[in-house]
Amino acid sequence: MVQPDLQTVRLSNGKQITVHTQLFINNEFVPGHGPLIETINPATEEVICSVHSADKQDVDAAVAAAAKCFKDTWRKVAPADKARLINKLADLMERDKDELATLDALDNGKAFTVARDVDITDSIACYRYFAGWADKIHGKTIDTTFDKFCYTRHEALGVVGAVIPWNYPTMMAAWKFAPALAAGNCIVMKTSEVTPLPAYKFAVLVKEAGFPAGVVNIITGYGHTTGNFLACHPDVSKMAFTGSTGTGRKIMESSSTSNLKKLQLELGGKSAQIVCADAELDKAAEWACGGIFNNHGQSCNAGSRILVHESVHDKFLELFIKHTKAMIKIGDPFDEDTFHGPQINKSQFDKILKYIEIGKQEGAVVAHGGKRWGNKGYYIEPTVFIKCHNKMRIMQEEIFGPVVAIATFKTIEEAIDMANDSIYGLAGAVYTTNLDTAVTVTNEIKTGTMWVNCFDVFDQSTPFGGYKQSGFGKELGKYSLQEYTQVKVVKIMRSNL
Repeated sequence: MVQPDLQTVRLSNGKQITVHTQLFINNEFVPGHGPLIETINPATEEVICSVHSADKQDVDAAVAAAAKCFKDTWRKVAPADKARLINKLADLMERDKDELATLDALDNGKAFTVARDVDITDSIACYRYFAGWADKIHGKTIDTTFDKFCYTRHEALGVVGAVIPWNYPTMMAAWKFAPALAAGNCIVMKTSEVTPLPAYKFAVLVKEAGFPAGVVNIITGYGHTTGNFLACHPDVSKMAFTGSTGTGRKIMESSSTSNLKKLQLELGGKSAQIVCADAELDKAAEWACGGIFNNHGQSCNAGSRILVHESVHDKFLELFIKHTKAMIKIGDPFDEDTFHGPQINKSQFDKILKYIEIGKQEGAVVAHGGKRWGNKGYYIEPTVFIKCHNKMRIMQEEIFGPVVAIATFKTIEEAIDMANDSIYGLAGAVYTTNLDTAVTVTNEIKTGTMWVNCFDVFDQSTPFGGYKQSGFGKELGKYSLQEYTQVKVVKIMRSNL
């Protein structure tokens, strides 16, 4: 007997919400042929519901729906009409902002207010930004010789496959969907099996907005099965992936052994925040605190290494812990005052606690936190390590949790070397009042994004992506449109016409 699609679940605040649990293919919710997957509320450790997963035949069906729609319908829709549909989708998300935020908070454990005011708000802005690009993706005419007419076309790729992580369920979907749709592609997206519920609410809005059947297809399943089927599919022209570096490597392998599909990989990070002696320490401490503890430390770009000039270390630490205590209100995601919810699941919870023990064993000292919070839910206190050095595992390995390691430096050259001594290169920051220092550091750090006197500041118009093992390709901004198009050259011999 097939499990019915709609399920009603109760929230911790006593309210109820109805969720979709089946796959969204060709504008319809349909049963999956893979195993049912339980999605867990990380705040209570209780099962929210079970969702369908996609096996190979479901992936084939989703890709076929997208391919047919691209060939028969979507590529023939005028760019201005694509823009209208994307804007309509953003309007519907605005209307249902609270419900989308509720599902993010329920499935992921993040604070409802943060989900509503940051994640969903920024996602809506992302769709509106790229709607504006839909009719502005142009080629060029190129003068070659008198007898030839030459021009380029920026063409959609066709079927885009996407795999998103669990840490920003709605926002990471927006970062893939919005530019892909604006550039004229159809898309098959696999949600994380840990946080599938927000994407299915989004699917309802896609259909309501009037998108043709097959433009957007959303499936759920495990990475080693569903994700692999999608990454290996010969009719998928591109894979966009956000997640771990290890999984990114597997997707590269899948591309190489299938059809050499185009890749865009946004992977792990171990971002360094450099606090100079001349920094405004109170502001630096406040920004640095948010830089690591936003989203419970579960961000690829989290500023999990803080390098502080030795002359201001003690004062900075005092201010940093003060801001941590003031900012990080731990509790139920649906309490208005909560900023810091639980970690995503038991596996991640155990991994973070293990890294805290590793830090102690390596000789680092816990200056704040370091323990589980409460006795129910996957909560971990914001944890601050001091007396760290760059060879420690807590300074080199991505923990993906609310753990920060603080080390000192003597010269700015030493700080730059320490920051670059990492396999990752996603983001970083420098706090200084000296313009020359700011320019020197931002030029020398090998990362895709550098912030000065701030952290975690995003805008839809500015690109985001990594260096080194943090991946390649850009999300957001005009640059991201290059990831979803291919350039064709047309040369016409005028004398033969």
